[in-house]
Amino acid sequence: MKRSPLYARGFTLVEAVIVIVITGIVSAVVAVFIQRPVEGYFDSARRAALTDVADTAVRRMARDIRKALPNSIRNPSNQCIEFIPTKTGGRYRADDDGSGNGDILDFTAADTSFDMFGLNGDRPANQQIAANDVIAVYNLGITGADAYNGDNTSAVSGVGAGSLANETKITIAGKQFPLESGSKRFHVIPGNEKIVSFVCSGSTLYRNSNYAYASSCPTAGGAVLAQNVSSCNFDYSGPDLQRNALVRMTLQLSSNGETVNLYHEAHVNNTP
Repeated sequence: MKRSPLYARGFTLVEAVIVIVITGIVSAVVAVFIQRPVEGYFDSARRAALTDVADTAVRRMARDIRKALPNSIRNPSNQCIEFIPTKTGGRYRADDDGSGNGDILDFTAADTSFDMFGLNGDRPANQQIAANDVIAVYNLGITGADAYNGDNTSAVSGVGAGSLANETKITIAGKQFPLESGSKRFHVIPGNEKIVSFVCSGSTLYRNSNYAYASSCPTAGGAVLAQNVSSCNFDYSGPDLQRNALVRMTLQLSSNGETVNLYHEAHVNNTP
């Protein structure tokens, strides 16, 4: 038999080396063109993540600050803002119904109960007044009318039916409140969170709550609101004891060479 002149042929080592070299050159060229877009994508992702954390933190702070007891915001340093939170409020009965009925809040002597207009049970669950909550009346944040000192606050011991229809009786520890509210209003401080502060310590932003009243903010600890904090500043300015005030918050977060800055304002109602 004659052998066929056609036969399978492989490739030489030189050809393999040439292919490898060409592939390397093409890969290097492609890498040059796609490197910056890929890096840009990851940079954008880091900035977006930092922005999301910072935005969530300042919005959480603003939401809490807006519920602060009037004239209770303190700013011991630009790294700390402190205040007494409220969960709800109401109007107390200041006069009887004309027939001697109704439990009024007495400002001439220590009182242990008063009627609130409206039914406590009609409120949302997180706004219902309960035992161990604290009633505050006409807080001015000054000597003699300062909730931090307990001048104008009293703990709730019970909540029940009022003396008249559509009213609620609130029983409190005996207290003579120093000043009557012009609008007959009171505020309710939650019993499980009587004080709140936001503190920047190191590279972390903390939310502290329900600690003992003191002349200065705690330095660290509490729930973590944000990490990678490179700078923060709290400023409470323009307080008017009868009107409004403004809290300015600046938060800077940095990570892997990326930095974001957020500025946010919270308007505070200081009408007691």
